[in-house]
Amino acid sequence: MRFGIWPSPQRSWEEILELASHCEATGWDSVYFADHFMPNGQDATPLDGDTLECWSVIAALAATVPRVTLSPLVTSVTYRHPAVLAKIASAVDQISGGRLVLGVGAGWQENEHAAYGIELGTVKERLDRFEEAVQILESLLHEPRTTFQGRYFSVSDAPNQPVPVQDRLPILIGGGGEQRTMRVAARHGDQWNSWTTPDVLAHKVRVLHDRCEEAKRDPSEIHVSTQALLLLSTDESWLAERRQGGAGQAAIVGTPSEVTDIVGRYAEAGADELIIPDFTLGSRARRVETCDLFMEEVAAHFR
Repeated sequence: MRFGIWPSPQRSWEEILELASHCEATGWDSVYFADHFMPNGQDATPLDGDTLECWSVIAALAATVPRVTLSPLVTSVTYRHPAVLAKIASAVDQISGGRLVLGVGAGWQENEHAAYGIELGTVKERLDRFEEAVQILESLLHEPRTTFQGRYFSVSDAPNQPVPVQDRLPILIGGGGEQRTMRVAARHGDQWNSWTTPDVLAHKVRVLHDRCEEAKRDPSEIHVSTQALLLLSTDESWLAERRQGGAGQAAIVGTPSEVTDIVGRYAEAGADELIIPDFTLGSRARRVETCDLFMEEVAAHFR
């Protein structure tokens, strides 16, 4: 089983680099980064808050942090034309020496779209746009030339050079929508990802297998990753205050032994990779300590 770390885009570059470098040196497999421009809110109201731009950070990590896989989790196709995104992804794959996974999604955060004048649209429009974008990305990353004419995007005899280092740069499809998103994953994805609990993941994996059967695709070809908030400690009094999360919440709470059991349930449900956001890991020093505790007393059971 693989394990990834997900630094918050609202941290400083120094903190992001520090955590990514530490995780690379201590055996983590991957580093993920969110593609957002501001903090999320309840409506379209723009919110203040430092938020580093995703692809700038991933390119910097590609040049400074060796070995680990790098991926946006996920990059919205509303923000960049898919031809431009394919060029960005190919460049980052070159910089990293072939370590990029291109995570893409349909887009959802209302306030950043409204504030920056970027069309979001209805759920149907987002998914229609997303499916077009994924087809263009798949072709540009894997074929010498691409021609595509859709409602939202068009390209004409378009090259993408230099090509990625990887013979097949993986495309990760983010989202748990069973009718549209997971069908796109079955048809076009090399990886699929969603926030889940173990029980939810088990259900979603069954749906993914059904969608693969529809697409005449072997589901074993699709790498399954998932993420949940982590609240890990050997301090029972600290944990007692944090065990009251809502039922079904995508959070892993407990001692190393308890967390090992929960991670085992994710593995049994079909997870090939578990991603840990740093959002609940506490202070700068505690983030590093928790990552080490997780690797030494939890992840070691799944290697």
